[in-house]
Amino acid sequence: MPRVLVQVLSALLAAVFTDAGGALAQPAAGAYPNRPIRFIVPQTPGGMVDNVARAVAQHLTERLGQPVVVENRAGANGTIGFEVAARSAPDGYTLLMVHQAGLVLAAASRKNLSYDPLRDFASISLLFETPYYLIVHPSVPARSVQELVDLAKAQPGKLNYSSTGVGSGQHLFMERFKTLTRVNLVHVPYKGSSQAGADLLSGQVQVMLQGPAFTVPQARTGRVRALAATGTKRTQAMPDVPTVSEAGVPGFDASTWWGLSGPAGLTRPVINQLNRDVSNILKSPAVREKFAELNIDLVPSTPEELTERVRGEIPIFTKAMRDAGIEPE
Repeated sequence: MPRVLVQVLSALLAAVFTDAGGALAQPAAGAYPNRPIRFIVPQTPGGMVDNVARAVAQHLTERLGQPVVVENRAGANGTIGFEVAARSAPDGYTLLMVHQAGLVLAAASRKNLSYDPLRDFASISLLFETPYYLIVHPSVPARSVQELVDLAKAQPGKLNYSSTGVGSGQHLFMERFKTLTRVNLVHVPYKGSSQAGADLLSGQVQVMLQGPAFTVPQARTGRVRALAATGTKRTQAMPDVPTVSEAGVPGFDASTWWGLSGPAGLTRPVINQLNRDVSNILKSPAVREKFAELNIDLVPSTPEELTERVRGEIPIFTKAMRDAGIEPE
């Protein structure tokens, strides 16, 4: 993510929690917590996810009356942070910012994952989700999803799409799109989003799923064309862009999400307290309004809803891997 955009996000997030702080900063009563809480974030510092995590940690600190300290544990697509959390004591003093890649994609793509996505973690709440956008280079003569499908069917194997790597969310979501639309698009994997996005802008690749941080500014300047948003509803940032389902591919939902969990064995009273605090933070009108400006959809949930989301998505992505001919590593 460009440095300027990160700075803008940081400033906006700081404003969110300054505005809402007075109404939400009510320390929790009871024996827990009585010392600082470690909050593992399996991302490098400074990006959007890290900034959101730090904002949540700041506000939990105010509510709980104890410091909630972010510990960045990136590496191995985030799974290092998951491993550390899974081995930690289930005493409420280690929390983990979980995400779709670490729980669902890792389970679908790895034979010998060192943790079990369902058995080794105690769900607390979903936090937020963001859609992708289905985008094309302006040279592609398609202004709708249906026109892209028709073009791909007329020229099978001639259009390509980029992703951030084999088995990534972008890769598997595009493979699902190919299955649902019965088109042949050639996959061009990259080792990260920067080069994948750059080659789309230069026209070396024609199609991609990208997040709002990349898509919105590039679409507004005409460097890419957004055909559809991949969530279940249109986005506030680009309300004229239909969802993929609206555009003729029903049932296609390719949002990526993040949540809050702890090690397996976390007691129900601690889970309930943290769930209640997170829910109150995320339901604050001031917080919701500010996050909507960043195209982040806050989705507080019950612990069970987070668990069922993981349980339900693992077979979907496992099938997508199989359909794409990808063998688990």
